[in-house]
Amino acid sequence: MTRDNVSVRVVVIADTHISDASATSRLPEALSAALCRADLILHAGDVVGAELLAELATYAPVHAVLGNNDHALVGVLPRTVEIEIAGVSIAMVHDSGASDGREARMQRRFPDAAIVVYGHSHLPEDRIGADRQRLFNPGSPTQRRRAPHRTYGRLNLAGGRIRRHEIVALPSA
Repeated sequence: MTRDNVSVRVVVIADTHISDASATSRLPEALSAALCRADLILHAGDVVGAELLAELATYAPVHAVLGNNDHALVGVLPRTVEIEIAGVSIAMVHDSGASDGREARMQRRFPDAAIVVYGHSHLPEDRIGADRQRLFNPGSPTQRRRAPHRTYGRLNLAGGRIRRHEIVALPSA
């Protein structure tokens, strides 16, 4: 997807862990409001159920990767995604491995990516890695685990540049 001269608002999520049978587990309202304004949604794995993918697609086009808990989505979701959005190359994978060596490992695996989006740890991260590659983990909007807050990410991309990048903390449930 390329829209080089137009600003693209991307909502980035991961580790939602919402199964189709889980009627009590839904996306937080504050995240739903952000999804309404999104031009594109990236989900970095552990979607768990196809129902959530269908729900997300009602907001904006979705690119998602297979997570270690996505047993029902094997053969549906790819393990990695490499796309260009507004002239910015983005790679996405669920598990980026141990934090030690992550910068060099992601640069070797996705040498052309300006941003590598990943999940798995439920710990948000937004930092510069090797060769100025941005490493972006949105955390989880539903299961904070060891993180101080439930979170998601926002990117604004235009003209081949990352115009805005942020991790957004959701209100306490």
